[in-house]
Amino acid sequence: MRTIRPSALLCLVLLGAALPASAAVPKGAPAPDFALPARSGGDVRLSELKGQVVMINFWATWCGPCRQEMPLLEQIHAKYEPLGFTLLGVNVEEDSAAAQAWLENMSGTFSVTFPILFDTKNGVAEQFGVEGMPSSVFVDREGKVRYVHRGYKPGDEAEYAEMIRSLVKE
Repeated sequence: MRTIRPSALLCLVLLGAALPASAAVPKGAPAPDFALPARSGGDVRLSELKGQVVMINFWATWCGPCRQEMPLLEQIHAKYEPLGFTLLGVNVEEDSAAAQAWLENMSGTFSVTFPILFDTKNGVAEQFGVEGMPSSVFVDREGKVRYVHRGYKPGDEAEYAEMIRSLVKE
């Protein structure tokens, strides 16, 4: 019979401890509630949006794909908002002034009318298990996580629209 040496066992334990735990909210689980300050003033609380389909998009100004998808998110917001859809843009930078400045600079190109929230301590991003930018979480009318989308490449907005159409029909 072969035995595992104590040093090999210790290495396996330490290696496992060093790997990041996936804290992503499983599909079908209730979305963690949060309240974050909004660009427009006041706080936005996720639980107050129950009954709406919500897309939570985590983004940062230093993220090229985030900047690329922002005008497309605005189009999605405008198209589906009348159907009971809300899009929340959650900026994850420590300094919300960078996001404010970027959004103001873009106002000549496009306007963002959906709520922009500031997660300066990354607490909400951690609750949702966000590991990269951009990341989007789709929450159904009952407050359950239904889809998670990581990253962005041109054409992903069609997938977003399909997810939203499916959820607003329920």
